[in-house]
Amino acid sequence: MFGVAARGLRRPCRDTSLSDLYTWSVMPLNIRSEEVNQLAEKLASRAGVSKTEAVRIALTNELERQEPRVPLAERLKPLLDEIAAMPRTGLEADKAFYDSLNDE
Repeated sequence: MFGVAARGLRRPCRDTSLSDLYTWSVMPLNIRSEEVNQLAEKLASRAGVSKTEAVRIALTNELERQEPRVPLAERLKPLLDEIAAMPRTGLEADKAFYDSLNDE
């Protein structure tokens, strides 16, 4: 098992203990764009996290943003059904009604 490291994982040294096996990490992402690097540093600074965590947060947020959303009409349907179920009063909301709300 230890003779061949899994793809993307660091190969353990011969003196690796079992507890060290849990600290293996995937190969780091190499950001070659200075703009992307600065954006990652800016987000990390604002969020108070490492650049790695900032990149993870940004990627997670973008993936969630691109997930299909429930259409607005479908989300509003329960509210509109509840309003439609309320009995009509027969009263008209005219100028006098609105003026009475403002004690005019």
